[in-house]
Amino acid sequence: MGSCVSTSSRSTCSSGSNGETVSPSCFCGQKRTRRTFSDHVVSLQHLPSIPNRIFMNGKSRTSCIFTQQGRKGINQDAMVVWEDFMSEDAIFCGIFDGHGPHGHLVARKVRDVLPIKLLSFLHSYQSRSNGSNTTCFKGNLKRSDGGDSEKDCSAEDKLNSIWREAFLKSYKAMDKELRSHPNLDCFCSGSTAVTIVKQGSSLFMGYIGDSRAIMGSRDSNDSMMAIQLTVDLKPDLPREAERIKRCKGRVFALQDEPEVPRVWLPFDDAPGLAMARAFGDFCLKEYGVISIPEFSHRLLTDRDQFIVLASDGVWDVLSNEEVVEIVSTAPTRSSAARILVDSAAREWKLKYPTSKMDDCAVVCLFLDGKMDAESDYDEQNFSSATLQSNHSGNAIESDDGQKSEPSLQRNFTVRSSEENDAYGRLPVEVEGNEETIAAEDQNWLGLEGVTRVNSLVQLPRFSEERPNPEIL
Repeated sequence: MGSCVSTSSRSTCSSGSNGETVSPSCFCGQKRTRRTFSDHVVSLQHLPSIPNRIFMNGKSRTSCIFTQQGRKGINQDAMVVWEDFMSEDAIFCGIFDGHGPHGHLVARKVRDVLPIKLLSFLHSYQSRSNGSNTTCFKGNLKRSDGGDSEKDCSAEDKLNSIWREAFLKSYKAMDKELRSHPNLDCFCSGSTAVTIVKQGSSLFMGYIGDSRAIMGSRDSNDSMMAIQLTVDLKPDLPREAERIKRCKGRVFALQDEPEVPRVWLPFDDAPGLAMARAFGDFCLKEYGVISIPEFSHRLLTDRDQFIVLASDGVWDVLSNEEVVEIVSTAPTRSSAARILVDSAAREWKLKYPTSKMDDCAVVCLFLDGKMDAESDYDEQNFSSATLQSNHSGNAIESDDGQKSEPSLQRNFTVRSSEENDAYGRLPVEVEGNEETIAAEDQNWLGLEGVTRVNSLVQLPRFSEERPNPEIL
């Protein structure tokens, strides 16, 4: 356990890592009444020109996204929103936080390829099920109060099973492709992933690493509250630590950062990965770090307002409640992601003035499907050129990550010895995990953002002279 995983089956729609294609459909076993772009074959070459798919700062019909480079060098965060993902009511959202020498390339590769692999496995299932009575992929499941409750429960379980399998297989295939990629060295580089698909009233989630998703919802008093949708998969979570140690990996924190548990090789004090699951990082895949995602399904209600996905650069300095407050009070919806990143940047400066601020990436998905008028772009400093680049294929990302993603215009000051640890603690509401999350995990430190310098401490040294940091 903990070694690199590979696909057990391959979709008939796949044609290789550089030309993988899939022909998505409604997955309902019924003829569609309207034709959308998602009826066409999707390939990696076509991604930049797909309508309703954005991956740089801007907004879509239902969401806004924003990323800002920190002070560590290349912006290694990536993000995507893909509307009309497989049908007209389906939306894919993802945040990917890279780490290591080639982390920015890994994050972008996962951003582009993982959604296609998910589509491929869903389409493969639909192809096998043609002509038979199968569970509809439409997400408008509602529990009835009558005698059909048992049938509804059975249909929901079947739907969960299909989506769980699709997420597990797509993550597995993604990691396999990274391992065999001829031009991308993922031995000591990797990426987190938090991915969701909203279809109708259903929300399906798969995630690895320490990026997080939360939801802003209204309570019985009509006040906004934060609901954490994912668990930060840190190495000190009991079940994660147990697996890593069983695979001969080591978990401990350095003396100068006792709040940051890391994963280490059994024979070297490297690389010090600050998460228990990730794409890539193949130097640790034989020692307990895995790319198997946690999966959960949630039925949305009218009280649920929006979902926020963000990298740990946000969660390190802002609590779930603070994020919900910032997004819900933003002057316009199209500005919510940018304002949240700006707030995180200010908090980094106040709480950890000498730490190098981490990259921040945010996706805000509004569940009622409404956004601001187009005129709001001018107010939010989103240029028309940037917006066009998300849909016309003119956007170009350079390897150094500097071209399209803004940098902080701030200077460093002295780090304060006092750390604000007044983060709110919320219960995690998760349904349908393949491996039931233990109660102690839900209240563990992994649910809270903790400040760290880097996701990796150093690359492995295959020599006799090795550093020997003090172990707590």
